[in-house]
Amino acid sequence: MQENQQGTLSDIRKQLVFDAPIEKVWKAVATSDGIAAWFMPNNFQPILGYEFVLNAGNFGDSPCKVTVLEPPHRLSFTWGKDWTLSFELKDLDGKTEFTLIHSGWDADKVTEFGESHVVIRGRMDAGWGQLVEKLRNQIEA
Repeated sequence: MQENQQGTLSDIRKQLVFDAPIEKVWKAVATSDGIAAWFMPNNFQPILGYEFVLNAGNFGDSPCKVTVLEPPHRLSFTWGKDWTLSFELKDLDGKTEFTLIHSGWDADKVTEFGESHVVIRGRMDAGWGQLVEKLRNQIEA
């Protein structure tokens, strides 16, 4: 894990190629039902500036806001007080390169539920690996 002088931790990045057209992948990552099927229940709408919540189970509802919306290539939203989640899609002639970027990590900060970013980043890195495989299974089914 890389760290610089300010305490910033490196982004979590997960990149996969799905055997599916970009429109199908976009629907899975940029609609409320699509996001709920592989990630968390939510009231997302694909509208720039739209404020929504992700229901994180025991951790409660996390406030989010759509900050980038470029269908069908890029979606970013803030998540909680510190993080940004981005999904980047690239058309590969019938297949889709998918990149997930979870940024906003800072070794000097704690989450809303009182745990260090350092601890949570490690847990989330592993968790994202499982979630993108769940997404792959959903898309390629």
